[in-house]
Amino acid sequence: MPHDQFLRQAGDQIESLLADLRSVSDPVVQEKAEELVQVLVEVYGAGLERIVELLHEEPQGNERVLQLANDEFVASLLILHGLHPVDTETRVERALDKVRPYLGSHAGGCEFLGIDDAGVVQLRLQGSCNGCPSSTLTVKLAIEGAIQAAAPEITGIEVEGVAERPPENLISLDSLRRNGQSGNGGVSADHWTTIDGFGDLPVGAFKAMEISGRQVVICRANGSTYAYLNVCPACGSSWKDEGLSDVILTCTHCEERFDVHLAGRGLSRTDITLQPLPLLVEQDRMKIAMPGFVA
Repeated sequence: MPHDQFLRQAGDQIESLLADLRSVSDPVVQEKAEELVQVLVEVYGAGLERIVELLHEEPQGNERVLQLANDEFVASLLILHGLHPVDTETRVERALDKVRPYLGSHAGGCEFLGIDDAGVVQLRLQGSCNGCPSSTLTVKLAIEGAIQAAAPEITGIEVEGVAERPPENLISLDSLRRNGQSGNGGVSADHWTTIDGFGDLPVGAFKAMEISGRQVVICRANGSTYAYLNVCPACGSSWKDEGLSDVILTCTHCEERFDVHLAGRGLSRTDITLQPLPLLVEQDRMKIAMPGFVA
């Protein structure tokens, strides 16, 4: 079972068990249940702290700790107990560096302003993508997903003065005690699908595939990788593994053309655009967000 899936299932199970115990009329039982969870978290946290201390005592111990922190599962546990070797701001900057190539074609870039005293990441989008009504939404989803994965301890994200929902920290004790569903239509980390073997697509590559029950096209053009829902907004048809030339994706049915570098903007019809999907490239794999409200 993938580690992120294990964490989600464990969190759901703990939440369910605690909910059952809270329904017990005896307040002493409720208090003891909460205390038990807290003690268990503190015990394995102390164990992790001792492991990190022992590693630091060895030659090249710092490098070994950094290698451990590169694993998402281990990194999440280190973050939970304040043991991650890389500070939060640096991890946020690195996360933004991963998505900046994608943001460059959709919003012109993203400036990291810092993290305020409340733990909220402050960002400013630079530029805009005219004619693409979903561009801003797409950019915010990509930013949110990247930062959540790198720094789940943050309390929120504020982009261009609009406060985003707090991130879904799947392993903290507080998040284990709350419902993981977003109440405002946001996209949680659960919607990000990892695809192995596509992290280094050759230039000009074009692939049609199904992800989470949705038809998607993945394009490698102009030095960046892009993902769109596989449906032509002009005629409703879908692409096979053909139609891409440089940055132009041509529908083989109606011959309408779209610029994949400019968020799927139609060339002859400016009122239509492909539906872009947030995409993160990590070494030899990709992560694509499949939000339920994207049509």
